[in-house]
Amino acid sequence: MNRPAILALEDGSVFHGTAIGADGQTSGEVVFNTAMTGYQEILTDLSYTRQIVTLTYPHIGNTGVNAEDVESGSIAAAGLVIRDLPLVASNFRSEQSLSDYLKSQNVLGIADIDTRRLTRILRDKGAQNGAILAGREAEGDDAVERALAAARAFPGLKGMDLAKEVSCREAYEWSEAEWVLGQGNVDASGSERPFHVVVYDYGVKYNILRMLASRGCRLSVVPAQTPAAEVLAKNPDGILLANGPGDPEPCDYAIAAIREILETNVPVFGICLGHQLLALAAGARTVKMNHGHHGANHPVQDLDSGHVMITSQNHGFAVDEASLPGNVRAIHRSLFDGTLQGIELTDRPAFSFQGHPEASPGPRDVSPLFDRFVTMMRERR
Repeated sequence: MNRPAILALEDGSVFHGTAIGADGQTSGEVVFNTAMTGYQEILTDLSYTRQIVTLTYPHIGNTGVNAEDVESGSIAAAGLVIRDLPLVASNFRSEQSLSDYLKSQNVLGIADIDTRRLTRILRDKGAQNGAILAGREAEGDDAVERALAAARAFPGLKGMDLAKEVSCREAYEWSEAEWVLGQGNVDASGSERPFHVVVYDYGVKYNILRMLASRGCRLSVVPAQTPAAEVLAKNPDGILLANGPGDPEPCDYAIAAIREILETNVPVFGICLGHQLLALAAGARTVKMNHGHHGANHPVQDLDSGHVMITSQNHGFAVDEASLPGNVRAIHRSLFDGTLQGIELTDRPAFSFQGHPEASPGPRDVSPLFDRFVTMMRERR
C-alpha cells in the first residue's frame, strides 16, 4: 500500500507525494541536483549532511544499489526527493532496491511530486529550509502545519560547522584503489606507494582516497580537528584537505592548522570544502550561494590553458574571488556563473579545486589534478 508523504518549504510551499523510504520526520536545507546518474554516490556523499536532495532527472532507482558505489559508511543526505521510482531495478551489479536501501538506513524519501516546480522555487528563491513527513507522520488534519513548522525550525547551514561532526573519530590507514571491472575495488597495499599523504577528513569521499592510492600514495586519514603539529610529525610528502559539509567559516580549528602547514613547504591540495578552507587560511573570504552548484554537467575553464572541463559539483558556499590576497591567484572559473573554482598560492606549493575531481562526469576531465598533486610531491623530493 502507498504511504503518504509531505514535503514543506519555509516559504510555505507544500508538496504531497508517496513515501519511498523510512517513516518519520526529517528536516534540512533543500537543494536540487541535476545529475542523471549516480544517486547512490550522491546520497552517501558526506557533503550532503543536513541537506534534503532533490534529483531533477525524473526516473531514479533504475539501476538499484550495490555495496561498491558508496562514498562513505552510510547515507549522509537528510532526505531524498524524486519524481518517479521505477517498479523494477535492473543492473548486473544491483544488490538492493533504492527504496529498501533508504528504509534499511532509516532515511526518508518522497516520490510522485512535481520536481520541476520544486526546482524552479529553489532556483528562483534560493535553497530553502524544508522538512519531509512520511508514513503516519504525514497523516492527520494537522500534518501540513507540522511539516511547515519543522521546515521553519531548521536553523540553516550558514554558520553551521559540520566537518567535525562527520569526520572520523580516530586516524586510520587506507589502501583501497580504484574500481576495475571484474575485480571490484583493488587492494593497493602490496603495490609500490612511494608517497605518504595525510588526508584531513572533513567528510572525505572514498573515491578521492582510491584515486590517490592508485597513484602510488600511502594514505593516513586523520580527524578534522587534528593539530598541524601532529600531522607534520608524520613527515608527509603531501597533505590533502578533503571535501565536507556545512559552512567553512566556523571551522577555525581547520583554518588555524592549514595556516601552520602553509608555513612549511609540504604540498597541499584542497577539494571542495578543503578548497574553501585553504582560501580562508590564505586570507580570502567565502560567501553563501543562492542555490549552490549540485550536478554533474558543470563546465569549468582552466584559466591557464583555456581548456574547458565538464565537472561534478556539490557546494553551497563559494570563495569570493575579489577577496583573494596578492599571493593567491585564480586558476579555474565556472562557465555557468563565473564563480571561482580553483586557486593556487604563488609562494607556496598549494592549490585547490571547488568541484569533485574524483567523480567522472567528463568522464576523466578533472582527474589530472591528482597527477598535479603527485608531481608536486615528486618535485619536492
